Amino acid sequence: MPAETPTLKTVLETLTREGELYERLDDNRLRCFACGHRCVISDGLGGICRVRFNRGGKLLVPHGYVGGIQLDPVEKKPFFHALPGSAAMSFGMLGCDFHCSYCQNWVTSQSLRDPNAVAPPLLLTPEQFVRVSLDQGARIVTSTYNEPLITSEWAVEIFRLARKAGLRTSYVSNGNGTPEVLAYIKPWVDLYKVDLKSFQDRNYRKLGGVLKNVLETIERLHAMDFWVEIVTLIIPGFNDTKEELRDIARFLARISPDIPWHVTAFHQDYKMTDPDNTPVSALVGAAEIGRSEGLNFVYAGNLPGRVGDLENTYCPGCNELLIERWGLQVRSMAVTNGACPKCLRPVPGVWN
Repeated sequence: MPAETPTLKTVLETLTREGELYERLDDNRLRCFACGHRCVISDGLGGICRVRFNRGGKLLVPHGYVGGIQLDPVEKKPFFHALPGSAAMSFGMLGCDFHCSYCQNWVTSQSLRDPNAVAPPLLLTPEQFVRVSLDQGARIVTSTYNEPLITSEWAVEIFRLARKAGLRTSYVSNGNGTPEVLAYIKPWVDLYKVDLKSFQDRNYRKLGGVLKNVLETIERLHAMDFWVEIVTLIIPGFNDTKEELRDIARFLARISPDIPWHVTAFHQDYKMTDPDNTPVSALVGAAEIGRSEGLNFVYAGNLPGRVGDLENTYCPGCNELLIERWGLQVRSMAVTNGACPKCLRPVPGVWN
């Protein structure tokens, strides 16, 4: 009889090493600290993410592969205050601790939940990844496409080499963190983008998360001096009321008025095909709310050329145009030594 074709799950179980973000419990159980679920995992089972699992009381975690790799403008992440116009070499693994029905990266993030998601792992070493990044002219490397927190040991292994090579490092994350995982990645991660998906806990429960965990992570990221930018995908009927958007803006402004807030347009994807695509007016209205609540940098994305000046960066002090953008393209850049060239007010971000 022909040999049985291995499943993706069995293949991924061979691409592992012992993790560092866990503690041992009794009866060969363990507690994982990689994400806010803080899964207690019995021997032979996996966590909610399905890629971190217990074998003999030892936590095995993803290692030695990527589920996707691509060179992107850093504006696509989106980071607007980090080396504008630079290329970011992006990689992801497989699996996620959420199950968002509108996920745009569902082929990788839901590969162990959805049989229609097929993303075979590509074997790759950290040395190979860094070499490709440098050869392609990247200035930044990014863990994205799935949830980077649940593969943090692998990201840190790559980022150690990337830092030595002079590259900046970043996470594009759902923000479902823990104090332990943020302390673990802090020496190696420069930039951190969080998708703040809603300000209603009931909405987060539908996605597989808890609002409190994400809000605490955002507060902690800022306190720990990561460079943080926040994205909210505006979904009609899900998170687009003025009250909810105002709550988000007030929360961010309370932490710091200098945190960039990106409001972006939903389009029908994956399993969420009922809501209409987000109209321009909704993005403009959300941005106006953000500005009215005191945020200095509010951007409207995903609809290039249709949102007026909301793709650009202006000085909060004198309103000088600092960065002009069209979609993912930087048309002009005037930030000088991290400051406005006209009034010399410092512009928060990573500029060199």
